[in-house]
Amino acid sequence: MRFDYIFCLVLAFFMAKASAANILLIESYHAEYLWDASYIEGLKSKLGDKHHIERFEMNTKRIPPAEFQSKADQAFAKFLNMKPDLVILGDDNALKYLGKRIDDTGTPVVYLGINGNPRQIGNFKNTTGVLERPLFLRSIVTLKPLLGANPRVLILFDSGATSAASVAEAFAGKNQLEISGVTLDLKQIVLEDEWKKTVLNSKSLGYSAIFVGLYHTLVDLNGNSVGAEDILLWTSRHTPLPNFAFWDFSVGPDKTIGGYVLFGRTQADLASVLVEKILAGTPANSIMPIFGERGRFLFSKSQLARWNLTLPDHIAKQAGWTE
Repeated sequence: MRFDYIFCLVLAFFMAKASAANILLIESYHAEYLWDASYIEGLKSKLGDKHHIERFEMNTKRIPPAEFQSKADQAFAKFLNMKPDLVILGDDNALKYLGKRIDDTGTPVVYLGINGNPRQIGNFKNTTGVLERPLFLRSIVTLKPLLGANPRVLILFDSGATSAASVAEAFAGKNQLEISGVTLDLKQIVLEDEWKKTVLNSKSLGYSAIFVGLYHTLVDLNGNSVGAEDILLWTSRHTPLPNFAFWDFSVGPDKTIGGYVLFGRTQADLASVLVEKILAGTPANSIMPIFGERGRFLFSKSQLARWNLTLPDHIAKQAGWTE
């Protein structure tokens, strides 16, 4: 009786080990980037206890574009050496530089955080994933009660690939739009100095609020990458106007007030479901790509107090909160 029990335990252990998959996660960015940190936490939570996950950081928020291909070659070398059962590609640059290359080997791929159109990269045969579609215009219009009379809003983005893909659909190549009585001016900025001057001059130029998009590829006058958290902190402390956000990692004390934002964790949760389906035997090309969560309200209590703003009841009841 005792022997049978031990034998069953040992058998169960080896069966569990046998069903565990080796997964390679290739990040477009780096683990310290809060978007990456959020989806990595989600992947570990959903998949880490059952499968072995290794990571590779392409670091494309902090290296010049001329080095992207070399970094992608390093990632592909790791892929060839590891021979994973499945690859997860985080964000647009990983898919752009490695998606078709890995797909062509027959290894299944699941992507997440994709702002661009995967079909523009190639005809994938073993790939599916989660698309990221921030609703910039809806986010701004929803917060119209906080923006004052005849609001004119300044929207700031860096010039990186993710920013370009993110705003292409929403703004259709235009730098100015008017929607529901709100005038929107979009600026995509390369240099740290230009970003700071734009923020400092925003009130005198007639804007009523700033929406901070992405700011992670800004460089100084020597072309060196500028710390994203430093930019966000500087913006929070020096802005003459209330500043709002489109992503959760930009919300909090010494950050922005908040808004209708996207969460990296939800992208990971959805991607994990696709991963498990594929590992259970469903071909990747039979699973249609899915859209991630469209957003949730998240606000900073301290930032709302700083700007003496009160949320409308219908927003406050739905909102998540941070200090």
